[in-house]
Amino acid sequence: MLQTSAQTGHEGPVRLPRNYNAASHFIDRHLREGRADKIAIIDDRGRYSYRELAERVNRAGNMLKSLGVTQEQRVAVCLLDSIDFPAVFWGAIKIGAVPIAINTLLTPTDYDFMLRDSRARVLVVSAELEEKFRPILRGQPHLKTVIVSGATGEALRAHASLAHLCAEASDRLDAAPTVADEPAFWLYSSGSTGAPKGAVHLHGDFVQTAVLYGDNVLGIREDDVVFSAAKLFFAYGLGNNSTFPLHVGATAVLMAERPTPAAVMRVLNAHRPSIFYGVPTLYAAILADPALGPVEGLKICVSAGEALPEDISRRWKERFGVEILDGIGSTEMLHIFVSNRRDDMRYGTTGKPVPGYQARLVTEDGGEAGVDEIGELVVCGPSSSPYYWNNRERSLNTFRGPWTHTGDKYSRDKDGFFRYAGRTDDMMKVSGIWVSPFEVESVLMAHPKILEAAVVGATDSDDLVKPKAFIVLKEGESGSAALADEIKVFVKDRLAPYKYPRWIEFRSELPKTATGKIQRFKFREAEGKAAGA
Repeated sequence: MLQTSAQTGHEGPVRLPRNYNAASHFIDRHLREGRADKIAIIDDRGRYSYRELAERVNRAGNMLKSLGVTQEQRVAVCLLDSIDFPAVFWGAIKIGAVPIAINTLLTPTDYDFMLRDSRARVLVVSAELEEKFRPILRGQPHLKTVIVSGATGEALRAHASLAHLCAEASDRLDAAPTVADEPAFWLYSSGSTGAPKGAVHLHGDFVQTAVLYGDNVLGIREDDVVFSAAKLFFAYGLGNNSTFPLHVGATAVLMAERPTPAAVMRVLNAHRPSIFYGVPTLYAAILADPALGPVEGLKICVSAGEALPEDISRRWKERFGVEILDGIGSTEMLHIFVSNRRDDMRYGTTGKPVPGYQARLVTEDGGEAGVDEIGELVVCGPSSSPYYWNNRERSLNTFRGPWTHTGDKYSRDKDGFFRYAGRTDDMMKVSGIWVSPFEVESVLMAHPKILEAAVVGATDSDDLVKPKAFIVLKEGESGSAALADEIKVFVKDRLAPYKYPRWIEFRSELPKTATGKIQRFKFREAEGKAAGA
């Protein structure tokens, strides 16, 4: 039997046997250990015990086998968060197939690329999303079957029903004889620039993140109820609402709808989770509405996706009485590998490396960054993807021996806390000194009238680079020249003078990726075109 660090007290990587199927650990094990009647999943339709979850996983696996899916073949999974997602995802893994969790917020063009790139044999899609696939299904060279969850009307006439196929399948299934080091699933990167990249992950990757972060940093326990606003198709959400609770036997609350502040608060109040996972933009949006809160039963919150401004951390603690543990993870590393901890945290930082992972900061000349010096964050750990599918050049640039290059710029203080500076392409050199857009944005976000901010480099009349801020104001506020001047003074009073934004442009919204990250590159491109005009 696998021994986790929670049982041994060891904080290093988990040692796995060669013969290992992840579904045996995360699904089947609970029946042997007496949790069959415990609630595993709560979704918009009902509550499901660990026994019911295991039966649904088995039916989904047998259903895929009946369609001719064999070991190592890909299954595209584009499902809203409900019991159907873990059933299909873990069912595919149990038969040795490779599920690909696909972002539900993308375009037909994105889906066409992913189906062709992955050569998926089967697509399982929610009825609400099926229409996006219609324009690109004809002529797919590898796709054989489309299965729809919640199918009615035209979708049901055109495709097979997931419920019907699973009802006809057996609820008994033996796990395929997979090994810990073989591909188990893929996750496509968010693709904020260029085509998405398919990061391949192995059967052994899940348990590494569940133990090293879930057990040792988060401290998740069997009696916890967890809720993640980040969806299951994200690496972050997949750990939050599937891997971590299924590792310890906890209960996960799933929400199919878009995670607006009102919808999230409704779930928090209805189910009273002890652990909540969000992203900085969501925490800021909840704080912007004084009518939202409080929440009973909440013990800890987690943030990832982008660095969390210090002001948001402090205001959240003041209103809700719980800390937000900020951390950084990635699709390539599967989950958080640098994080604040309950007993070792510092506002405005991303924390320290998760035990079991190593993190370094590399300067432009390849050396090690000194204290408070900015460098690229590179990480080494047991959950790293080995490569991008069909993308040798990007694989070689990102995965260099045991080290994964993140493209994120960080500094590290004398106490070992990592502080986010921005993506490599986001950095600005002002007056010969590197300036972090995130540092300026964090100060802007502390202004009482500002909801969101993005800072990029723009050129002045002398063709010199200076910071420019794009700002979304809180509801009820309006932009003006006087407010712009007030904001400039606000920043000048809190940062070195060369860092303040010389120009301020008010916007109704900021461009974001499907994961909620601000797309600064769009502003940079616009500024570059304006400068060249």
